[in-house]
Amino acid sequence: VQLQASGGGLVRAGGSLRLSCAASGRTFSGYVMGWFRQAPGKEREFVAAIRWGGSSTYIADSVRGRFTISKDNAKNTVNLQMNSLKPEDTAVYYCAAKRSPYVDSGLTAGDFGSWGQGTLVTVSS
Repeated sequence: VQLQASGGGLVRAGGSLRLSCAASGRTFSGYVMGWFRQAPGKEREFVAAIRWGGSSTYIADSVRGRFTISKDNAKNTVNLQMNSLKPEDTAVYYCAAKRSPYVDSGLTAGDFGSWGQGTLVTVSS
């Protein structure tokens, strides 16, 4: 499994960014794809997840209502649309994958076995 994250950058508070994760190396039916983030000095935390084989999603409380996760099966990408960004959203964002039928459980970093490199999101105040 290869995951390649992109789309990070510098944005002002209140702005938007769209992250993409290109997935390759196998078929992802039966997988859950996730986005995590890690701020300096903090643990990696769950942000959002989506089932590859359906449309079920799960969003962390801290970003619900501002972030949405989606996928493009034709392009084998998983996207994270981030709106109304806040300085506390500043972090390195990672995409990850795990084989599971459940999108709303097992959402710690240790539950995901495949990871892409991170993409830095910086939100200025």
